[in-house]
Amino acid sequence: MRYIVATHNNKKLNELSRILVPLGIEAVTDRDLGLSLPEVEENGATFEENAFLKADSACRATGLPAIADDSGLCVDALDGAPGLYSARFAGEGATDAEKIEKLLTALEDVPEEKRTARFVSAICCVFPDGKTLYARGECEGAIAFAPSGEGGFGYDPVFVTDGNSFAQMTAEEKDAVSHRGRSLRAFSKVLETYLQQGE
Repeated sequence: MRYIVATHNNKKLNELSRILVPLGIEAVTDRDLGLSLPEVEENGATFEENAFLKADSACRATGLPAIADDSGLCVDALDGAPGLYSARFAGEGATDAEKIEKLLTALEDVPEEKRTARFVSAICCVFPDGKTLYARGECEGAIAFAPSGEGGFGYDPVFVTDGNSFAQMTAEEKDAVSHRGRSLRAFSKVLETYLQQGE
């Protein structure tokens, strides 16, 4: 069965494909179908609400079960910011380096012990019959004083957990501990249970 993934981020697509294939599911994007999904205004109050908005829109547009992820970085010293606005924290179209620079500037006078943070990932799957599944994953860590590592994307070079930044980890190491790795593993279990009930 085909599921549409509501993303243009190939890294997210690859991560989702890895957990869907063993369940007999083919993950496709709108490009694979020769379509262009409508833009979705992510105005939800939670990561789950934003994931639902994206998945619901994709399901309505294609008639296929749709999966979407919404994720972000929540920094305690910034009262949870950038949070839902992680992608737009430094303005629309800002580069990863510009986002990191703004974050480090905002934390300039914050001591190491108060730089705690977590990455959050919420996944939502919407089926054509209206059934909705959710899963969530979090990874606790801290914000470094400077970027390190060449891998990953987004805030990975300054998010440190278990002594390394996400950008210093291999893809396998990051998958094992990351927020998205955890939400995907949780989602895999939820989806597998749902599919077995329908058999």
